[in-house]
Amino acid sequence: QEWTNTFVTWDPRDFCNISKVVLPMDSYWSPSIFILERVSEHKSNLEYLVVTHNGGFNSSMPFQVTLTCSLMILKFPFDTQTCNMSMASYLYTARDINLKVKRTPAEMMENSKSYFLTDGEWKFTNLSITEHTDTIDNGEFSVITYTISMKRRPTLYILNLILPTCALYLLDMAVLFGPSSLEEKISFQISIILGSSMLAVILNNMLPTSSNEPPIIG
Repeated sequence: QEWTNTFVTWDPRDFCNISKVVLPMDSYWSPSIFILERVSEHKSNLEYLVVTHNGGFNSSMPFQVTLTCSLMILKFPFDTQTCNMSMASYLYTARDINLKVKRTPAEMMENSKSYFLTDGEWKFTNLSITEHTDTIDNGEFSVITYTISMKRRPTLYILNLILPTCALYLLDMAVLFGPSSLEEKISFQISIILGSSMLAVILNNMLPTSSNEPPIIG
């Protein structure tokens, strides 16, 4: 967070050329920013801000946050999920605080990719930023919304689920129209049914449960 306080200025020449100082967060006023979709958060103990001689304030406080997000798993495991992270200060209206982003969405995208672990199940695909005002109880509040798009990597599900299922049914058709006797076909069909049931149990354990629409693969 960066903001300017015109009442906190000094001439560095009068103070041994000191152009900036580091102070605790409670030394001066700082904007209280809330994340609307937040469920829980874990903040660090680095609650300090940098004050420059021209009245500029800079506060950098890393923290980890858990957000709520609606899942659309109709195309699972080839789905792309979109989540919002909205930041606002509902203690002050838009006349008091007007939130603006410092970086462009492209710069934020590159910066976020450097922190994201790309070898996991999800691939970070897009980030967009929207600045708007929200009206609550006859008051307008400045809001910044980050829209994050994540694409699932389907390789694990293809190897463990889709390919074995396709192989079972191809083998089922080959045995059904093959020259084997009826008894051999029946015993093999029972084995295929048991294998398909096992894959169905594996699929049931893999599928996300928080969605209004069941996936097509189910």
